[in-house]
Amino acid sequence: RWHLQHVTHATEPWSNGGDTSTCDTVTNVFYVDFYLHQPLVAAVFIISYLFIFLPCMIGNGVVCFIILRNKHMRTVTNLFILNLAVSDLLVGIFCMPTTLLDSIISGWPFGNIVCKMNGMVQGISVSASVFTLVAIAVDRFRSIVYPFKQKLTLWTAVVIIIVIWVLAVAIMCPSAVMLKVEEEENYRVVLGYGNKTSPVYWCREAWPNQDMRKIYTTVLFANIYLAPLSLIVIMYARIGITLFNIATPACGKQGQERHSVYKKKLKVIKMLIIVALLFILSWLPLWTLAMLSDYAELSERQLYIINIYVYPFAHWLAFFNSSVNPIIYGFFNENFRRGFQAAFRLQLCLGDVMLRETYSQRGKSNAVLPAAPPQQPGHRLTSAVAGRSAQKGNWADKTQVLVMETLDKTSNNGMKLDLV
Repeated sequence: RWHLQHVTHATEPWSNGGDTSTCDTVTNVFYVDFYLHQPLVAAVFIISYLFIFLPCMIGNGVVCFIILRNKHMRTVTNLFILNLAVSDLLVGIFCMPTTLLDSIISGWPFGNIVCKMNGMVQGISVSASVFTLVAIAVDRFRSIVYPFKQKLTLWTAVVIIIVIWVLAVAIMCPSAVMLKVEEEENYRVVLGYGNKTSPVYWCREAWPNQDMRKIYTTVLFANIYLAPLSLIVIMYARIGITLFNIATPACGKQGQERHSVYKKKLKVIKMLIIVALLFILSWLPLWTLAMLSDYAELSERQLYIINIYVYPFAHWLAFFNSSVNPIIYGFFNENFRRGFQAAFRLQLCLGDVMLRETYSQRGKSNAVLPAAPPQQPGHRLTSAVAGRSAQKGNWADKTQVLVMETLDKTSNNGMKLDLV
């Protein structure tokens, strides 16, 4: 379902970037090229996937490393973000390579086990991602709209994450059962420059009838796209209304403190909203194609164009969402930025040492300013904690608020604010 599964039953020769397949009119067998595209087009596909694969693996890996390595980052919201990063890593490991190969060659080159695993893992990862986004929205909704309700504990968050994965597996079980590798009748793929050919195999859901397939597609669309993301939009809208309705004192020290809390809160809400919106927009084309393929009466030529050109772009856009989330975290969250910097500290330090050696060879007498002392390991990660007691005169400078950590502040009228 998440990969190429709607096979084109063409009644005319296929045209792949200038190479046209041939048809044996006696046996009614179509012979297609092994490669679906010309080398230049295939190179564009490969480069495009590398463009999202590397950030997906590196970025989400660093997010997991930062949260697991630093105890002060183990908050409820960060556990949900960790779960989101894990699901994105699964997409990068199991889905991107096989989907890329499926987009540039004819047929399914792997066996039945890989077919089931690829579809199952991708479906579970996507389901876990959207359920996690809902959990994040519910957590923020409870903390901001209903600040006096009991907050989620870390153990409760762990239980919710377990439930998320159980639900994701359950909703994708029918797909795993129906996914299988089948030989496409009346098609042969030409191997190399000789006359050797082989059957064309496809990895697809083999439902007993088309109506059952339509029902399952509709169930998936409603449960892991339409309903969850509708809830997310509604909850974030309520959160935004609540934030803008909070009265902030215009002057005085307490007014500055509340304004600082408000700005940090608003920044995190913006980050989470962008994550949700990108998920909606990234997966919308693929869901649209899935619904069109099942419900619309498309011609054979339209199916061919969708399968060969439109589906690969929709897959790339959906996978792009798995690589962009760490960038969003780094842009909006100072603590994640520090973690990213610490993860690549070794490379930065090596470059700094080489630069200093270069300048030292020019002669110490030419130095105008003394070199800055090297920072101790872990300095950037612990600077937020050390900064809390650095300046007692300014509350905003003294309190290095962890953006994803919930802190309670009380205003003049007794209303509690949760800083996420």
